[in-house]
Amino acid sequence: MKKIRFVLLSIAVIIALMQLIRPKQPSNTPSSDLPGIPHEVNAILRSSCFDCHSSQTNLRWYDQLTPVNYLVNDHITRGRKALDFSNWGQLPPAVQNTKLFYSLNKILWGQMPLPSYLLAHPQAALSEKEIHTLKDFVRSRKAAIGIDTIKTDKIKQQFADFVQQKMRQSDQTVQPAPNGIRYISDYRNWTIISITDRFDNGTLRMIYGNNIAIKAIQERQTNPWPDGTILAKAAWKQIANADGSLSTGDFVQVEFMIKDAKQYAATSGWGWARWRGNDLKTYGGTALFTAECIACHQPVKANDLVFTRPLDLKKLTVRNH
Repeated sequence: MKKIRFVLLSIAVIIALMQLIRPKQPSNTPSSDLPGIPHEVNAILRSSCFDCHSSQTNLRWYDQLTPVNYLVNDHITRGRKALDFSNWGQLPPAVQNTKLFYSLNKILWGQMPLPSYLLAHPQAALSEKEIHTLKDFVRSRKAAIGIDTIKTDKIKQQFADFVQQKMRQSDQTVQPAPNGIRYISDYRNWTIISITDRFDNGTLRMIYGNNIAIKAIQERQTNPWPDGTILAKAAWKQIANADGSLSTGDFVQVEFMIKDAKQYAATSGWGWARWRGNDLKTYGGTALFTAECIACHQPVKANDLVFTRPLDLKKLTVRNH
């Protein structure tokens, strides 16, 4: 019994001494409600997000105990770096929409609030009703799209030229990406595996897959995707037609993800590349631009870093090209 008491006393003394070593506390200043955000949405953000994503931090007593405080401070530092709602009013509307779009998706994927944070802060968990409220709000922020029939006709011709490959440039004339990946013009002949509407920035996107990708989809072997898979995502601005439907507008960019677990081991098994505009200007000043790509795709790390949920191509015949 004396031995047990000695051990417990020793542990208590060690914990007490540890409290003398404390990290620098994060700044804590009141944060106002976000401008232009409904009251019910502000309330959700305050209860589930503000502690790590604003200048106003509500630390509980157990958050301030060493060594827990080191972990909490790290959460707050990284959280504010990714998104600080205290600076919300200084962000352009387009940036606000993009951050809302990604934040909502992280919530839907169960990645925010952090599971480790929820263990000690269960009150931050969002209810289905709160998630539904956030969904409705984010959808309401959809970029306004004007109707311009003259521009629409011009854009329709541009898209027709794209489909017929009149805009096609030689793979050899387009500058390679900074990491050495070359442009692949033949992606236009590949099978479309999904179409997405990025309502936060007003773009329509078509995702193409090469034969290896199509075979993987048919066999439902996409997590992980097999080596040799190439996914191409082409994006256009949205144009509203007079009947309320949407058409592709100006061509924005095309991005590639090339799977080779060994060759691209340093970049999470994927080769990344992007070309912007009709002149296909390569994106990124150095090969380090891939860090931006990987960071963006981290929310779907459990899905081999691929956002796209392919259409059911089980019965589709693979093209020979």
